Amino acid sequence: MAGAAAAAAAAAAVAAATAASSTKVSSSAPHLTASTTLSSTTSVPSPLSTPQLPWIPDPQLQIGFVGAGRMAEAIAMGLIVSGKVEAANVMASAPSDKNLWHFQNLGCKTTHSNIEVLQNCNIVFFATKPHILPIVLAEVAPVVTRKHVLVSVAAGVSLHTLEKLLPPKSRVLRIMPNLPCRVQEGAVVMARGRHAEKCETEYLQKLLSVCGLCEEVPEAYINIHTGLSGSGVAYVCMFSEALAEGAIKLGMPSGLAHQIAAQTLLGAAKLLLQSGQHPAQLRSEVCTPGGTTIYGLHALEQGGLRAAAMNAVEAATRRAQELNKQ
Repeated sequence: MAGAAAAAAAAAAVAAATAASSTKVSSSAPHLTASTTLSSTTSVPSPLSTPQLPWIPDPQLQIGFVGAGRMAEAIAMGLIVSGKVEAANVMASAPSDKNLWHFQNLGCKTTHSNIEVLQNCNIVFFATKPHILPIVLAEVAPVVTRKHVLVSVAAGVSLHTLEKLLPPKSRVLRIMPNLPCRVQEGAVVMARGRHAEKCETEYLQKLLSVCGLCEEVPEAYINIHTGLSGSGVAYVCMFSEALAEGAIKLGMPSGLAHQIAAQTLLGAAKLLLQSGQHPAQLRSEVCTPGGTTIYGLHALEQGGLRAAAMNAVEAATRRAQELNKQ
């Protein structure tokens, strides 16, 4: 009997302690639970009045494109084809259906409302023409919140200008991609604004790496990248065309000549990237004394190829800088 009485007393003590602990937790109630509802008098801070919090990507990341031109399409295609982003999680806007059909064919959502893109997407690429961008930013600024990472693809529009046109502490980045992003062989550089954190930049870099090479750089390099790589795709296409036409002149069929020229450029580029060697080193491996290559290189030097290519990069870069001042 004495043992039973002791057991009963111990059980009573445990029950009392548990009740006390429960009372203490419920009385403090320092946070809301899943079942808690906000009363009508509860105030919710506005996005602009609260401190800047770390950006956390949504597991079901929604990617938006304001502007649906070739560059927007190239980035979207790279993300979708790689499997990094589902087409259903991409939304693009444009004033008319002229460019939206590219996105529709990919299985993306489309709209004529720029604001709708901001309301539904976490990361938003602004791929409008540079002179249109300020108007678009003024339109969407009222719906920009802390959940957004805003990425400008517009040439010549500085981070300072972007931040001035958007709400305070907006997370803004500039990127400059090129058209080969469409086939996951692009070259992309990015620069972050004052309020974009390292985590956002790293996430965007990881996201865009499926489109090809992606590097964070000082903003001053973006104009140079425009002249080198953005416009450089056109230079390479012109060179490929010229190579093929040389073979066509000597009797090779046009289709075969263009195919071999393009494959030659692709193979040379892979050799450069994978070997890590300076181009001059690989060039010397192809060039044997008294052989065919040195005669061809001599002809290119006589035609001013090297100077012409350098001048092209410089001219395009200067134009990008001029656009930046407009």
